[in-house]
Amino acid sequence: MDDNRLLRLIQICVPLSLVSFGGGQSIVAGLQHQVVDVQHFLSAPAFTDFYAISRSAPGPGTLIVSLIGWHLGGLLGALAATLAIFLPSSAVVCLFGSFWHRHREAAWAIAVEKGLAPVAVGLIFAGAFTVIQSAAFTWKEAATTLVATGLLLKTKIGPYPILGVVGLGYFTLSYSGLI
Repeated sequence: MDDNRLLRLIQICVPLSLVSFGGGQSIVAGLQHQVVDVQHFLSAPAFTDFYAISRSAPGPGTLIVSLIGWHLGGLLGALAATLAIFLPSSAVVCLFGSFWHRHREAAWAIAVEKGLAPVAVGLIFAGAFTVIQSAAFTWKEAATTLVATGLLLKTKIGPYPILGVVGLGYFTLSYSGLI
């Protein structure tokens, strides 16, 4: 385990934790930039794989940080990264939550919430765009994504049956040598 790399990951996670307006999805673009482009902890395709695993697992979307920590330092790395992404924002919520709740109807609090909403949406879209860029889709993968999105939006089929069918289909095509 490289303690220096783990320390750098913690230094990336703490500030991201404090600006994760809109939830864990809002920090994906910043996280990808730091761990792929700046620190070179992961390749872009590896980041995309970790993202896919973290999104398919139950729990918060920021579990990608735990996977990156595991990659860098095993169990200790996963624990350190998880604490670095969850503790700072949790401490802020605990410290200021009751104050915010008491002043929720104040004009300044309403203005802050209205101002942060578009920031959160923008950060979430930036994260989605970053993951799409990192994935370097082929035309088959892009078509699969569009069909799956259409099924999710236009039918009552849930994501897990779609994921299972697509996974089985890609496995079968790969096993038979067609892709």
